[in-house]
Amino acid sequence: MSRPLFALYLSSAFLFAFVVSNVNAQPPASSPGEQTSTPATGTASVQKQSVKSYTLSPERYEKAVAYSRATYRLHFLGAAYSLALLLIILSLRLAPMFRDTAERVSRRRLVQAIVFVPLLLFTFELLKSPLKAYEHHVAVQYGISVQGWGSWAWDWAKGELIQIIIASVLAYILYGVIRRSPRRWWLYCGLGSLPLLVFLMFISPVIIEPLFYKFDPLAANQPALVEEIEKEVKHAGLDIPRERMFEMKASEKLNAIDAYVTGFGSSARIVVLDTTVMKMTTPETLFVVGHEMGHYVLGHIPKGIAFTGALIIVLLLLSHFAINHTLDRKRRRWAIRGVDDWASFPLILLFLYLFFFLSEPVSNTFSRYQEHQADIYGLEVIHGIAPDSAETAAQAFQTLGEVDLADPNPGTLIKVWLYSHPPLADRLTFAHDYDPWSKGQQPMFVR
Repeated sequence: MSRPLFALYLSSAFLFAFVVSNVNAQPPASSPGEQTSTPATGTASVQKQSVKSYTLSPERYEKAVAYSRATYRLHFLGAAYSLALLLIILSLRLAPMFRDTAERVSRRRLVQAIVFVPLLLFTFELLKSPLKAYEHHVAVQYGISVQGWGSWAWDWAKGELIQIIIASVLAYILYGVIRRSPRRWWLYCGLGSLPLLVFLMFISPVIIEPLFYKFDPLAANQPALVEEIEKEVKHAGLDIPRERMFEMKASEKLNAIDAYVTGFGSSARIVVLDTTVMKMTTPETLFVVGHEMGHYVLGHIPKGIAFTGALIIVLLLLSHFAINHTLDRKRRRWAIRGVDDWASFPLILLFLYLFFFLSEPVSNTFSRYQEHQADIYGLEVIHGIAPDSAETAAQAFQTLGEVDLADPNPGTLIKVWLYSHPPLADRLTFAHDYDPWSKGQQPMFVR
């Protein structure tokens, strides 16, 4: 699943755009490959090696380990820090103070939401900003990001503004449901998250993503690549004309490489990062695009929405019980009148954040399963288009790991808790060995 799409799942799941940052780590390990010639087609002109297992130079290996460990620590530290901040906000009674301000401004609930939610979320996000800034510092330090501080701050501000606008509307709806159905609000809000997921997925490519990156028609800059992708799209049985193929100017901010299929219906489009074009051959890029096509063809989008919706309902139910139990003991101390009081918002966020964090192993296990299926689909859909589909995919993973500094040896806990994709070393080995055609077997998905 593409990073933008995964981010949308998370932001939607929080119902109030309370976004959890997930480490999209993708790892390596093993021995040197053999020298071979550059692939016949491709945009990258560097010499490639035949790879059977993930390999890094000693210097790159140490750097990948250090960067991965840093991101793991930041993930868990970020979760603990966010929970601590919400507890501090509750203990200092900041939410009741903001609630009183909102109620003085107007008796209308919508106006109160527009006053209260920005005050609360801006305070929370401002207190979190040093950690966010440090995360950016780490990304720059290890060469993952090349974005300057001015550009980063502007993106942060835009992201916060979008989050606050969405959160204000959704909080208004949330508290309206709570007031009308204090016992079953968790069910109605969980069911309501499903159309929200669909809506955000639809508008993201045309409204949200262009606020952060520049997109150009892919045919204008990479006509040869577009011709190859069109063959792949036809092979996949999809209808995505070249007018909906774009190149994202990621190199202005990132060194990371990726391609993704996003949106659906009239907003469906293929996006290739310009960094991918610079660092991967055309066959490797086709594999990455084919992997993303797999999510669409294999129905991962509706399945992912259904899974996420079910998870939201369960976690909202747990939050419902936890909130009521906590208010029985802390209502007066925190000056919260009840669950339907605006001042309960940080308490709702606290338990939602906690339960979503604790559910990461479940959601990531589901994601890893889908990603493995998409890897198989990507291998099959480029068979006959790329010179050697298995070697092409292995090369793509090797390049991806080198650029993204994938962890050489992630521990079991890290893999289960944090990895939305299988470890890169496992993906590379599988890709290199997957060859049903030579064994007289039927491919799993593309026949």
